[in-house]
Amino acid sequence: MFKFLPNIDKQTKQGIKFMLLASLLFAFMGAFAKILSEYLPSIEIVFFRNLFGVVLIAYTLYKANSFHLGSKLPLLLFRGIAGFLALMLFFYNIANIPLAEAMTFSQMSPIFTAIFAFLLLKEKLSFQAWIGVFIGFVGVLFITKFDGSSLDKTDYLGVLSGVGAALAYTSIRELKNYYDSKTIAFSFMFIGTVAPLIFMLVGEFYSPSELDFMFSAFVMPKVGDIVFIFLLGLFSTYAQIFMTKSYSSTNAGIVSTIGYSGIAFSIVIGLLLGDNLPDIYSFCGIILIVISGILVASNNQK
Repeated sequence: MFKFLPNIDKQTKQGIKFMLLASLLFAFMGAFAKILSEYLPSIEIVFFRNLFGVVLIAYTLYKANSFHLGSKLPLLLFRGIAGFLALMLFFYNIANIPLAEAMTFSQMSPIFTAIFAFLLLKEKLSFQAWIGVFIGFVGVLFITKFDGSSLDKTDYLGVLSGVGAALAYTSIRELKNYYDSKTIAFSFMFIGTVAPLIFMLVGEFYSPSELDFMFSAFVMPKVGDIVFIFLLGLFSTYAQIFMTKSYSSTNAGIVSTIGYSGIAFSIVIGLLLGDNLPDIYSFCGIILIVISGILVASNNQK
């Protein structure tokens, strides 16, 4: 598979392979979420997505007897809330815009992570990384077709999904010194299971259209939906596993760049689901955000 890259060591090749597989699984996860969104509200899809994972991780933590609240509980809760909000907005966009565009918004997280790490963790950013941040924001302007007058709802929710993911990832840099990866993931999936239940309960009585990404009444899934719900949970869980393996195998700067392959996978899968091919503005925006992410990842690699 990697004969055209003879100078790359075995560990790096393995990391690239794992990230390609994770990106493909995440793209399929988005596809299943998009299919389910035809019948179920996006907040309910978030609930089912996390329910599968929280049961699996809770079982492994129980067997290993390794769960502990520790001394950074507020930060652990913050990571869970930020990650949940990012996922909630991401799934809403999947339901309302082409899959590739929704995926591209979520892939803005490295840009915001670099900014938050600079501001909050005092990490240094090279001149190249700052150029990458600037290019990323230009890419956003292309995708949103922002002309200074207006933004669509999915545009600003997409940007906020990238911000939420970046806050979650930035908090992990501190949390990893106190908790193992399963405990950190459990905080995200637990909140991502409980919060949608609360929002759906409120949604039975209060569901304004401007907050439909958050409040919506529970809709009983049909028999056919169960298959896609199972696949959604299965693919998202294994995508997370392979992504973790990828980052554990080699340099994070390399594999995070490979992670942008998820946009290409999403374009192809989106076309199969009936999405239109990205127009010239969206395509330019996608390219700019990928370039931006590569420049920022190079800073992390150094």
